[in-house]
Amino acid sequence: MTAAAPTAEPWQAPSVVEQQLYEAKSRHDWAAYLDVLAGQYLYRLASRPWLDANPGRIPARLQPVWRPEVRGWCAAVYTEAMLPAPIDDPVFISESLDAYARSWSPQDPPWLAVNPGSPCEAYFPASQSLCALWQQHADRVDHVCQHGTLRTLWVGGPRTGPVARGLACGALLCVNNGHYWNSLGHGHGYNDERRALDRWWGVTTREKWQQYQEELLTNEMSSPVWEFALGLRHSLAQDFGGQVEPAHWRQAAERVLRKRVATATIELTPDGVTRTEGPTEEEVEWQIDGVKRLIGRITRYEARFRADGLLPEGRFVRSVAAWDYGRASNMARFGLAARFCSLEEAEAAVLRAGRVSTVSYRSWEDFSAGYILGRCLHFDEEEFGSWYEEMLTAHRVLTTDPESPWLTIPFRAEG
Repeated sequence: MTAAAPTAEPWQAPSVVEQQLYEAKSRHDWAAYLDVLAGQYLYRLASRPWLDANPGRIPARLQPVWRPEVRGWCAAVYTEAMLPAPIDDPVFISESLDAYARSWSPQDPPWLAVNPGSPCEAYFPASQSLCALWQQHADRVDHVCQHGTLRTLWVGGPRTGPVARGLACGALLCVNNGHYWNSLGHGHGYNDERRALDRWWGVTTREKWQQYQEELLTNEMSSPVWEFALGLRHSLAQDFGGQVEPAHWRQAAERVLRKRVATATIELTPDGVTRTEGPTEEEVEWQIDGVKRLIGRITRYEARFRADGLLPEGRFVRSVAAWDYGRASNMARFGLAARFCSLEEAEAAVLRAGRVSTVSYRSWEDFSAGYILGRCLHFDEEEFGSWYEEMLTAHRVLTTDPESPWLTIPFRAEG
């Protein structure tokens, strides 16, 4: 008898995207294959020194690679889940199928290779007529990497354990932006991530990234007045064992602020005796008025949260530190994708984000309410517009999708 040949292990696609590509390829359904591609960013290698020397630009020419499958030169592109771990150089940049269809020139390689060397690979001739076909598929897509969807790496990203928990602290923004929640990788590509950090944060150097990362992890980025007001209410609730009425909350805040006021203090410093003047009466009144208005804003936001299912009846937000901790989780990803830190540094920051979050909150739902309140206080101005609605959508996805880390990872480590 002849021994049976060993059965090959079935291929595990790294995400649903590659699974869909594989299934379309198996059916020889190239229209469906292109439909999937049209909804994704496609990544190609680029020289980091060249990109740094040419800010705001991308290499016009597609670098050719020889592929024996077609016995010809190809421009190789990859879906995000197929990318290797980030290294210092080279880096990856991303463009849509729409961009490739519009910019392909006769000087570029004659073939487009998608995920070459993998079971979901495909090769497309890049003639003018076929580029027009790519364009037709791209035109049917409303948005590349659909926002408001949960995306998970099945391979190449942690799905359990402390790193996964820390990454899940940033999942609200990942769902909103259509990013893989458990990816520490390339984001939308080196150029795009650097540009986004500059636009939203003013971060253009490693030193500034380190500063902001630390401030987020220590809850020093958002307003301390928010924490003062919320912490005072929490103390009152513990002291009196029940709900705290807004009027009582405002009165207590005024008393505390007035007690903190001193017309002058005497301090002994290395330079000798220093007299420090306290705030003026006008400044004190301004502070009290501001905190009272803040209490009103928080009360109205929480009422809307309860109506929309973000907060259970009778519950309130104890802290908005989650707004910083969730952003810290994402800042680690941004820093790695922009090469302001190493993979080890990004993982360490993510681990810290997970640890500090479990100190301040009891559940994913508590964490979510704190994050969303912080975001609304910062951006929304009680409009209950996109800054709020986007997070409400993300919250509902994360609390209902069976693949959500908020349903598969305990908020606090067991044991």
